Amino acid sequence: MSFQAYLDAVEDKTGHTPSELIVLAQERGFDASTKAGPILEWLKEDYGLGRGHGMAMVHVITKGPQISTKHVGTSGTHSDASDTLWLDGKATNPATSG
Repeated sequence: MSFQAYLDAVEDKTGHTPSELIVLAQERGFDASTKAGPILEWLKEDYGLGRGHGMAMVHVITKGPQISTKHVGTSGTHSDASDTLWLDGKATNPATSG
């Protein structure tokens, strides 16, 4: 599953776009200095997210939308189209809208 696919699944599971969850995380005081544990606990308790989906959100909450280029443009299951994740919802993603 690509990084973007994880974030799209988070939106399906929570009803919130990644951008909305980032705002909610910031309201709780989570930022770049926050360790993964407290964020994962919050996401599990409030939204039922497991570790994989939670860690995708930990990344964007603490590091923003930039990801490694390791899988960008590859043909494997972890392939992402870009090194910048789309956080504003699946329906508005220009890479997937036609």
